[in-house]
Amino acid sequence: METFFGRMKNEMFYGFENLYQTFEEFSKAVDEYIDYYNNKRIQKKNKWMPPVAFREASLNFSVL
Repeated sequence: METFFGRMKNEMFYGFENLYQTFEEFSKAVDEYIDYYNNKRIQKKNKWMPPVAFREASLNFSVL
């Protein structure tokens, strides 16, 4: 969790603080980042796949 939150702050908050005029805008940006992180952002530790795709591939591989 600490790694995730550190990465999220670096990628979507630090330097962009002024983009969020309201809490609702910031909350929506956090929701969008979490979706991006889980479904689109590739990660080296996951063999260059997003976490959801890696999890699905791992489950499909273990069934065979």
